[in-house]
Amino acid sequence: MILVRGSGGGTELTGTVFERGEEPPGYKGAPDEDAPYVWVCDSFYEVESGGSSLLVDDEEIRVAFEEPMPRGFDTRDQALTAAKEHVRTQFARIGVDSAAVEIEVTKEDPA
Repeated sequence: MILVRGSGGGTELTGTVFERGEEPPGYKGAPDEDAPYVWVCDSFYEVESGGSSLLVDDEEIRVAFEEPMPRGFDTRDQALTAAKEHVRTQFARIGVDSAAVEIEVTKEDPA
């Protein structure tokens, strides 16, 4: 598995690219992804009330989470490009300049 971690505004978000032979997590509503590479990561957005508290650039905001939607890809490059874009988009949704988001990609041993 490949971890794609974004950091910006004093917070982080990490998603996972599952490679061929690794089984992405299953949950109610998850599509049956039979692709060689599957990207799974939370999505969230800022809300006025409710949600969860998150500290961004030393300011407390409220965020709500959407159910993760696995996305399948034919190549590793396609999966990593989409993963990086997804992470940057999530930060932009909470007011962090996507260009200021640092992305780190690491290969993890699934065992």
